Amino acid sequence: MEILKNISKDKLIIMVTHNPELAEKYSSRIIKVLDGKVIEDTNPYSVEKEEKIQETKKRRTSMKFFTALRLSLNNLMTKKGRTLLTSFAGSIGIIGIALILSISNGVQNYINKVQEDTLSSYPITIQEATVDMASMMSSLMGSMEEENEKEDGKIYSKDIVGDMFSTMSSKVEKNNLQEFRKYLSQTENEITQNANAIQYVYNLNINLYKADTKDGVLQVNPSQVMKKVGMETAMPSSSMGGAEMMMGSTDVWQEMIDNQELLKSQYDVLAGKWPENYNEVILIVNEDNEISDYTLYSLGIKDQEELKEKMEAIQDGKEIEKTKTEEYTYDQLLNLSFKLVLNTDYYKKENGVWADKSEDEDYMKKLVEDAESIQIVGIMKPNKASVNTALDNGIGYTKELNEYVIRKINDTKIVKEQKEKQDTNVFTGIAFPKDQDKANFSFKDLSNEQKAKLATLSQEELAKLMQTYTENAKASYEENLQKLGVANLEEPSAIYIYPKDFEAKEKIQDGIENYNNMQKEEGKEENVITYTDMIGIMMNSVTVIIDVISYVLIAFVSISLVVSSIMIGIITYISVLERTKEIGILRAIGASKKDISRVFNAETLIVGLIAGALGIGITVLLCIPINSLIAALSGVSGVAATLPTVAGVVLVVISMVLTMIAGLIPSKMASKKDPVEALRTE
Repeated sequence: MEILKNISKDKLIIMVTHNPELAEKYSSRIIKVLDGKVIEDTNPYSVEKEEKIQETKKRRTSMKFFTALRLSLNNLMTKKGRTLLTSFAGSIGIIGIALILSISNGVQNYINKVQEDTLSSYPITIQEATVDMASMMSSLMGSMEEENEKEDGKIYSKDIVGDMFSTMSSKVEKNNLQEFRKYLSQTENEITQNANAIQYVYNLNINLYKADTKDGVLQVNPSQVMKKVGMETAMPSSSMGGAEMMMGSTDVWQEMIDNQELLKSQYDVLAGKWPENYNEVILIVNEDNEISDYTLYSLGIKDQEELKEKMEAIQDGKEIEKTKTEEYTYDQLLNLSFKLVLNTDYYKKENGVWADKSEDEDYMKKLVEDAESIQIVGIMKPNKASVNTALDNGIGYTKELNEYVIRKINDTKIVKEQKEKQDTNVFTGIAFPKDQDKANFSFKDLSNEQKAKLATLSQEELAKLMQTYTENAKASYEENLQKLGVANLEEPSAIYIYPKDFEAKEKIQDGIENYNNMQKEEGKEENVITYTDMIGIMMNSVTVIIDVISYVLIAFVSISLVVSSIMIGIITYISVLERTKEIGILRAIGASKKDISRVFNAETLIVGLIAGALGIGITVLLCIPINSLIAALSGVSGVAATLPTVAGVVLVVISMVLTMIAGLIPSKMASKKDPVEALRTE
């Protein structure tokens, strides 16, 4: 009776009773009836009241959603065990989907890392002069398919090598890197947006020497090790360009890419810090904290004379003992410093010309001692998550060192003098020969005054002078500038573009194509760029594999989603049918069909929320042993199954929506039941 009294505040409750005490205690209006006639009414009818009643009828009553939510929650709390089991059953599908998404996310992150690390070693290369390899291969394939009529009884030559060289000569492209660099630095474009780093390479040697000169002057860069053992390369590393990337450089000093975030993702600093200034460098060891003996010899840490002696012993047929492993403390290596010598520092002005003093031991010793120091400030090694790294074992320096050396060289007296006197060779004091005059020394080229001076020279001095003239005949202004290490920061000899990933690489290629089309439209065909993609074929294969894996994972997710929906629908249907009597009670106390649907929708929504949250929680916990299992079975520690936050939220929402949808049909069926029949259901 108390419950009915509370309900009567919002709903009309009519009770028929023969107990006047109950009527007096709980009723707000008592109508006494005798033989079908009203004999008493405590709240009689009036016109005013009728108008109010009609006005109330116009306003449709309905149960509020939060009321339905509260009723559903109260009902679920009375059946905690059942609710938990139902939610767990519903969460199984969510767990399956979440686990697949977690593993997929871990694999994708690992693939992204592999892509980023791989592309940090194999950039898109654009050189000053390059061969269009794709066009060359197409041309060669076409020439191989040509068939000429052959006469019997004769043998014909197959010009494979000849065709290759002739094709290469016709496919050599000249790239205007100055214009392209300007475009990259001044324009927001697809290339810069999708690149991890863009490296500008110059025809320049960074000349570095061991700081300690007590045992003589030792050059550490370019490396002199191969020269010491009689295996000097025929081509200096500074001019190798793209070939250096395929064959490898003999130098242990290398410029780091200008993306410290990428490097930090690949390397761990063991001691010291990252280089911050042009005169700071970092030592790179391998993942086992080892540094190659070649690097140690190159840096002068180990005596290069040992290598020379070993090579001589090998040539004499002697057996070489295995070298004992040596150990170095961090402090020993961090205390190492080197001396920077510019190309122009090798020359000293004597008798009006600039003489090469690089063979003068005393001069070189004084030059090195007074030179600027380059200090090792840190030691780093590849971390376990790195599949491939941007740098090799050795020394890494920043682009600022390159730029500093270029600016410093351009500001020297010898360079300024050569630029002011572009017709005169500063090394000989003689005018550069014209094309038609590139010949041996001739007395006809001399004035009477010069001939008179020659007469006073000794035989040795005259021979030296003739050698000078002969050398001058082969010299040029451009060659002298290159010899002095002169470079223009706006005119690189090569550009390396490091894509972020495979997709970014394709966008960069599209960006280069757009640049080329723009140049063609403006009538500037000479600015069209030809590039070399060192890893293109491999990248296409990997892209296909990634797409296949993605499609398979999506199929698995779809199957799990369908299974989960069916299971939740069945469970919700059974739950609704079992509460038919409750539906009858709600209808008996005034709830409409819509109210019944709202109550069950709220209930299924709560079940869906619990199921989703439970599924996400279980997934997060399961990821821990799964990651350990993946690492143990695959031996790869970089694959970490993690559920993305957004995916977790979406799955919870999907769980709620699915349970609500699954409960719509059963709740609709139950709400249409006759209240009397529903009350009789057990």
